[in-house]
Amino acid sequence: MTPKTRKTPKARLKRVLLVLGSLVAVLALAVGGGVLWLWSDAKVSTAGRAEFRNELAVPPLAPSHIDEKDGARVFDLRMREGEKEFRPGRRTATWGFDGDFLGPTLRAERGEKVRVRVRNELDEASSVHWHGMHLPARMDGGPHQMIEPGAEWTPRWTVDQPAATLWYHPHPHGRTERHVQRGLAGMFLVDDERSERLALPRTYGVDDLPVIVQDVKFDGAGFDHGHGLMRSVGFLGDRTMVNGTLDPYRVVRDERVRLRLLNASTARTYAFGFADGRDVALVGTDGGLLERPATLDRIRLSPGERAEIVVRMAPGERAVLRSFPQDGYGDAWQRRFAGGDDSFDVLQLRAADRLRPSPAIPSRLGELELPDARDAVRGRDFELRMSGINGRAMDMGRIDETVTRGTTEVWTVRNDNGMPHNFHVHDVQFRVVEVDGEAPPPELRGRKDTVFLPSGTTMRLALRFDGGPEFADPEVPFMYHCHLLYHEDGAMMGQFVVVDQGQRARTPGSGDHGHH
Repeated sequence: MTPKTRKTPKARLKRVLLVLGSLVAVLALAVGGGVLWLWSDAKVSTAGRAEFRNELAVPPLAPSHIDEKDGARVFDLRMREGEKEFRPGRRTATWGFDGDFLGPTLRAERGEKVRVRVRNELDEASSVHWHGMHLPARMDGGPHQMIEPGAEWTPRWTVDQPAATLWYHPHPHGRTERHVQRGLAGMFLVDDERSERLALPRTYGVDDLPVIVQDVKFDGAGFDHGHGLMRSVGFLGDRTMVNGTLDPYRVVRDERVRLRLLNASTARTYAFGFADGRDVALVGTDGGLLERPATLDRIRLSPGERAEIVVRMAPGERAVLRSFPQDGYGDAWQRRFAGGDDSFDVLQLRAADRLRPSPAIPSRLGELELPDARDAVRGRDFELRMSGINGRAMDMGRIDETVTRGTTEVWTVRNDNGMPHNFHVHDVQFRVVEVDGEAPPPELRGRKDTVFLPSGTTMRLALRFDGGPEFADPEVPFMYHCHLLYHEDGAMMGQFVVVDQGQRARTPGSGDHGHH
C-alpha cells in the first residue's frame, strides 16, 4: 500500500492563494459585469422610435372674472385627486388642479391686480408657488404658506413685470418632488402692451403652444417614482410626455409656431432641438422676451427653466422636437448616470398642406428690464453641495441672508460638487453676468430665475430687490435652492428676507403663515 504524500506548509499556502485568487477574479468579473450592466442600462433613448399616436392636449385657459369692488382679476384653483388614462385601458392615480392631471393656464396683463382662490381638496397639506413671479413673500407660496386639507388660501398681488412664460407648482418642504410628479403644475402667462404689438405668434393653442415637458416611468398602471442606482440627481424616467400626453403630435396650420417650453421634470435636463437640425429663433427666456431673437439649433433647459422659441414650418412636413445628448454636462460618469447621454423624441409637429402665412420675426423685441452689476452694493457667495448651500442644510426657522429693498447685489454661485445642480431664486429675475469668467451665451442673456450649473461651473448673477413697501417683510422669507427637486427636498435650500433700511430679520414662525 502506497503511503499518502504529505503536503508541505508551502504547498498548502500555494493552494489557498490559488483559491483566493480565483475567488477574487470571479468577484472582479462579477463586479465588472455589474458595472458594465449598470452602465449600459443607464442610457435611455426614444429617438427615432416614438410613434406619435396621440394628439397633444392643450391646457385650457383658466376662467376668471373681474371683481367689481377692487377691479382684481379673480381665479379659482382646486387641488384634487384624479385618474388619467395615459395608456389605453390603464388608469393611473394622479393629482391635478381643476382636473385629473396638471392644471389650466392662468393669464393676466401687466398692471392687473390678481387674486387666486386656492382650495386644497387633497388628503395632505401642500402649497402653490408662483415660479418666476415678482410678488411679496407672503403671497409666494413657498413652504411657509402651506394649505391644509380642506383649507383655502387666497394670495393677491399686482402683476408688475414684463410679458413672460411663468408656471405654478407645489413647494412643501421635503415633499416637492412627489407632489410635482403626481401632476400638480401649470403655466401662468403674463402679457403686456409691448408684447401685444410685436409680430410674434400669439393665438393660444393655435400658433402659440404651451409645451410642458415631463419624464415619466410606469409600474403597471401606476407611476414609478423610484430613483435608480447611481441616480444622484433624483428621478429619471424612461420616456417623456407633453401636457400629460404620451407620444404627442400637433397639427399646425401656420407658417411660424411659437413653442413655450417648460421643463417641468423633477431632475432631468433637456437639450431641445429639432431632429433635422433646423435652426429656431429663441425669443424669450424664463422672465420674458430677449432684446433680439437669437438663432440656435439647441436650447438646454434644466428643471424649472423656460424658453420661448419660434419654428418655421413648410406645408405638409413633419418636424420632431427632440432632446439630444449633452456636451458640457460633467464627466462621463455624470453624463451617463445623471441623464446627459439620454435622448428623447418629445413632440411631432405636423404641418397642414396649406399654411397661413406668418410675418417675419421682428429683429428687435425691446429693452431688457434687468439690473446692472455695476450698481451692486454688495456681493454674496453660494457654494452648492448635496449637504446644503454654503454647508448649511435648510432650516425653516433660520434666515440665511438679509437683503435691503431697492438695492442691487451680485451673487456668485459655484458648483464643485461632482454632479449637476441648478439654482433658482424666488421673487426676482436676474441677469447672468458671467459664466466661468466669460460673457454668457445668447440663451443666458435674458431675464432668468433659474440657471443650470454642471459640476465645475461658476456663475455671477446680478439681482435687484425691487417692490413697494409690502415687499419688505423681516419675518416671511423667500427661497433660493437647487430646482432638482430631490436635492431641494434633501435640504439643498436657503432662505432670505427683504427688509427696509435699518430693519433686521426675525425668526420665521413655523407654520404661522399656513392656512387651516
